[in-house]
Amino acid sequence: MAPKRPEAESPSPTNGSVRKRTAAPPPPPPRRYRSLSEIMCTAKPAPPVTGEYYSDVRCEQCRSGECDEEMLLCDRCDRGYHLFCLRPIVVRVPTGPWLCPSCAGERPFQRFPLMQKKIIDFFRIQRRSIPIAEEKCGLSQDTRKRRRRSLVMHKKRRRILPFTPTENLARRLEQMGSLATALTALKMEFSNELTYMPGMASRSANQAILEKGGMQVLPKEDKETLELCRAMCKKGECPPLIVVYDSLEGFTVQADGQIKDMTFITEYTGDVDYLLNREHDDCDSMMTLLSATNPSNSLVICPDKRGNIARFINGINNHNQTESNTKRIPRLLWRKRAIEGMTWCHYIHTRDCMRAGVTPRQGSM
Repeated sequence: MAPKRPEAESPSPTNGSVRKRTAAPPPPPPRRYRSLSEIMCTAKPAPPVTGEYYSDVRCEQCRSGECDEEMLLCDRCDRGYHLFCLRPIVVRVPTGPWLCPSCAGERPFQRFPLMQKKIIDFFRIQRRSIPIAEEKCGLSQDTRKRRRRSLVMHKKRRRILPFTPTENLARRLEQMGSLATALTALKMEFSNELTYMPGMASRSANQAILEKGGMQVLPKEDKETLELCRAMCKKGECPPLIVVYDSLEGFTVQADGQIKDMTFITEYTGDVDYLLNREHDDCDSMMTLLSATNPSNSLVICPDKRGNIARFINGINNHNQTESNTKRIPRLLWRKRAIEGMTWCHYIHTRDCMRAGVTPRQGSM
């Protein structure tokens, strides 16, 4: 049997006494966590949440507590906002979590580079085969011929006028760059015509004859104006508009030059789908394309993946509060007409307008 080793002694203090080392304390017992069933058995029931719990909630925008069925509560601060008081307007209650403008903060986005090659590739602009001067001369002669031919009809009906592009090419590049910035921020692809995608409505479903109550046919003179504007857009000549960003309204459109009354602005483009397929869609810029007697044949334009500048001038979020706080730029009229048996939506400017600078807006799809 091995001899017992003597206990270690600490160095002798100055007074000559001997002190033994103490043993380490034992480890604490493992902590036991209660199961969820045990917690639920002992927990006190919470009072039920009734309508009285939210009776004092008021809209942070209009300070009214009415229309509580159309009020959203922020999932972070629990403040209320009416659907119609938000900018852009929320068309229906979101399916997932929702944050108010204060909690969501300003949406960061990257500006599109103002490089001519990138702009040409993004908008798929066609290369010019003839000089600009000769092309403008030909267009002006065609316009004068149409004016002489339709002089008698002018008094009976107001014709649509083609837009006048900005002469300054550098400024025009900024206008197109602002649109490219807005489209890329929303992860959209530029498209200047209606698109019919697989799994959605087909081109044959767009029949103007199905419109409830009938639909007016686009006159020949206005159809010529439409074709002229389409040709200009393909060559990079766009309306004098610029897309700006507002922290409350998102991307909106302002006039960036003189626009005459009854000037064609743009077509409303995007994916065409059946209305029944989009009843629970959260897109805030859907436009009715066809209101059929049979609801199963009704069509809508959905500019959530593809579209043009009409996505940002949908008749609601095109406010621009100037010094008078009452002016909207541009003032637009939405029209729906039949062309070759198909429905076509477009915007027309309804009042003479000059360029307006970007001014801060206060809260007002």
